[in-house]
Amino acid sequence: MPELFVTNFNRNFTGVSSTAANVIRQQAKELDLRLVGYPLPGCPDPITLSEARALSRMVPAGRSHVIWHVRRNTEMRAAIWARDVLRLPIRIVFTSAAQRRHSALPRWLIRQMDAVVATTEAAATYVPHVRAVVPHGVDTDLFRPADDRAALWASLGFGGQRGIATIGRIRPEKGTDLFVSAMIDLLPRRPDAIALVIGRATREHQGFLSEQKTRIGAASLSDRILFPGEIPAAELPNVLPAMSLVMQMPRYEGYGMAPLEGMACGVPFVSSDTGYYRAFSAQGRCGQVVPLEDVAGAVTHADRLLSDPELFAKQSRDARDVAECSFSIRNEADGIGRVYDTLWS
Repeated sequence: MPELFVTNFNRNFTGVSSTAANVIRQQAKELDLRLVGYPLPGCPDPITLSEARALSRMVPAGRSHVIWHVRRNTEMRAAIWARDVLRLPIRIVFTSAAQRRHSALPRWLIRQMDAVVATTEAAATYVPHVRAVVPHGVDTDLFRPADDRAALWASLGFGGQRGIATIGRIRPEKGTDLFVSAMIDLLPRRPDAIALVIGRATREHQGFLSEQKTRIGAASLSDRILFPGEIPAAELPNVLPAMSLVMQMPRYEGYGMAPLEGMACGVPFVSSDTGYYRAFSAQGRCGQVVPLEDVAGAVTHADRLLSDPELFAKQSRDARDVAECSFSIRNEADGIGRVYDTLWS
């Protein structure tokens, strides 16, 4: 009988989807788990919400209740309905990454949770019922350094000899325009490099995307700052190891997995000071953090790193080491498991 139900009610693959999938793949090795809603890569086939409710009526031997682990408002509402209206024997765990005050409805929903797992110490200050602070982890078996970075980059067919990537939705909050500004400054100094904006713009941000392409064209860099679109999650571990640098310049980020996934692939990063990026950097061993909107600072660090082979090699090694030792997905799954155990006990 299932003891854990993990919900995924968003048909689109988002950052929340990615972090949930990473944990589920680990949890499924040890717990009788059901994914509820839409499928996630590498995870068990999902069941419907109705099926989850039916299965939740039966509690496994040795358990007083089952656990529903939720991550979105819609999922909290469904879990509260199942527990409080249908009177099913469940406890609800919510993962919170936001480093800002929630609006009224999410605040009310979060107050109804049996336990909250915050991904950072900062996030923990905005929500009640925090049982543990458990940073998101990266699957270091899936994301690994390339045997030959240069050869892998060449095989991707983007041109140049090395790649610089930013990953995420194309919109102002994610700082896509700041990345473009940095590349317009940096690439003339680095004639061997190609920049990739990996992600897509939703309909409301198509105008913003057009503005960036216009700026790039005016700088005569349309053949060096490329927009390959959104790369499927299953393909990203085959692309990230080819990069020489990940640069994330968001104006706000709740957590931010891109630098960490790059680190697991031996790729250093430069980022703005938001999300959990400063912790990832390990005092600058594997990444450099600059103030918000500090394009000049980001360019300086990137140019220095790409100009110094010894520094690059060291940061590449350190990035992999820090990802494995401090931010592995095993650590995250174990931390969440301890929260489950407190509810079950």
